[in-house]
Amino acid sequence: QVQLVESGGGLVQAGYSLRLSCAASGGTFSSYAMGWFRQAPGKEREFVAAISWNGGSTDYADSVKGRFTISRDNAKNTVYLQMNSLKPEDTAVYYCAGRRGIVRRSRDEYQYWGQGTQVTVSS
Repeated sequence: QVQLVESGGGLVQAGYSLRLSCAASGGTFSSYAMGWFRQAPGKEREFVAAISWNGGSTDYADSVKGRFTISRDNAKNTVYLQMNSLKPEDTAVYYCAGRRGIVRRSRDEYQYWGQGTQVTVSS
């Protein structure tokens, strides 16, 4: 069973940056595609970014493309989300997720989830 723990969230002003981390344990991290999702109050959990097992393939939601970068370090069992030029609409709880197989956008296709980390962007 894979456990995922997110960290790095916080309160920042618009235009600033944050880097989220997700540490994995209990499984073969290097064999999983990893994703980041977010959920704002009153909204559905939505796809943000995903990365393949070896980092060779990435995918981004249009709303974050060019501002966010997903990466991973398999030696450290960790996936990252670098978030630049943050906007108030990026405010949400951010979740890390893992799945066997290729990169996907649907949250229903991810088997493992972290507890989430809050990101709040003030205007």
